[in-house]
Amino acid sequence: MNRLTKHRAAAGALVLCACACATAAFAHGTTESCSAATLQGTYVFAASGYSLIGGVWSPKAIVESMRFNGDGTLSVLSSTLANLTGNGAVIQVPPGGAGTYALNPDCTGTLSFVPGPTFAVVATPKGDDAWMIQANPNNVFQGSVRRLAK
Repeated sequence: MNRLTKHRAAAGALVLCACACATAAFAHGTTESCSAATLQGTYVFAASGYSLIGGVWSPKAIVESMRFNGDGTLSVLSSTLANLTGNGAVIQVPPGGAGTYALNPDCTGTLSFVPGPTFAVVATPKGDDAWMIQANPNNVFQGSVRRLAK
């Protein structure tokens, strides 16, 4: 099994596990349910994976802080990207990005950066943690979101 296949398998397993854990908690009598208000506060997003660029899989990673407003909108406070073009560049992105998100009662949902990628999301009912996987074609990219402050 080549390295890329192993990374894809690991990313898929992580998302399936996160989905199963969130769904199991909800199904086993958890009285809490999710909505846009579940994600509220300052969070850190850390993710890694690959993008298909010019027919070549290029590694990429991000560490980003963002503010979820509890109303389905978010703002990016800081962002550092690495290897976006396959040349090892590290890019500091100025603050000011924005996005939207929605959470279903079962704590699954979507997040879209404007402009930018779209993610499938699974959150914990308390909103302290979430897991995201990029939904755009030609990407194998997943990571986690953790609340730092309300």
